[in-house]
Amino acid sequence: MNIRLAAVCIVTMTALLVTASCGEPGAPPTPTAVPQVTGDALASSSSASDLSERARAGESAFNANCSVCHGVGAVGTRSGPPLTDGVYHPGHHGDPSFRSAVRNGVPQHHWGFGDMASVPGVSADEVESIICYVREVQRANGLFEGSDYSTVC
Repeated sequence: MNIRLAAVCIVTMTALLVTASCGEPGAPPTPTAVPQVTGDALASSSSASDLSERARAGESAFNANCSVCHGVGAVGTRSGPPLTDGVYHPGHHGDPSFRSAVRNGVPQHHWGFGDMASVPGVSADEVESIICYVREVQRANGLFEGSDYSTVC
C-alpha cells in the first residue's frame, strides 16, 4: 500500500475509531452513503480561502499524506470518505479521533471503504496542523452552523 493511501486511510480510520469509543449518548450521525459518482470527489467543498497559518501548513501535510483517499479539499474519493460530512463534526469525531487514526489506524465502521491503516512518518505537529486544516475546511462548508464549536488552531 503506498504511503499516501495509508496516511489517508489512517486519518479516516482514526476518526472512525474515536466515534466508536467516544461513548457519547444517542445514536451516531448517519454518514452519507457511499454515492455512485462519475468523477473522483464524493462531495463538493468550499475551500477555506482565509486559512490560518497553521491550517495552510496542515493543507500541505494533508495533501501529502491524506488526499490520496480523502481528496484535495477533504471531499473524499473512491478510496476514502469526505471529511466534510457531518459524521466528522467535532462533537462526534473530536480531534483525538483524528490523532488516533493517524497513529493507530481505524477499523471500518461508518463507511464501506474498509479499514484505515495507520500513517507512519507524520509528525505530531503535522497531525495538529492537518486537524486545523480539516476543521477550517469543515467550517467553510457550514459544518459548524448552529454549533458552539469554534476552531482554535
